[in-house]
Amino acid sequence: MPGFEQSSVYQEFLAERDEILRLKWLESEKMGEDIGFEKALMTWIRCHRDDWREARRKEERFVLMG
Repeated sequence: MPGFEQSSVYQEFLAERDEILRLKWLESEKMGEDIGFEKALMTWIRCHRDDWREARRKEERFVLMG
C-alpha cells in the first residue's frame, strides 16, 4: 500500500510549496534580503495562487484527454 507521499493531495502540496519557495527566492533577490516564508506565502496567495491552480487544472484536463 503506497504511503501518503504518493497521494495526489500531498503531491499538489509539494508543487504549491515549490512555487512559494521559488517566489521567496526571486523576491528576496530583488529586495537584497530574505523576505521570509510567511511574506512569500501571503504574496503568492494574493497574487499567484488562483492563476497557478487554474493552469494546473487546464494541464490536468489536457493530459486526461490525451
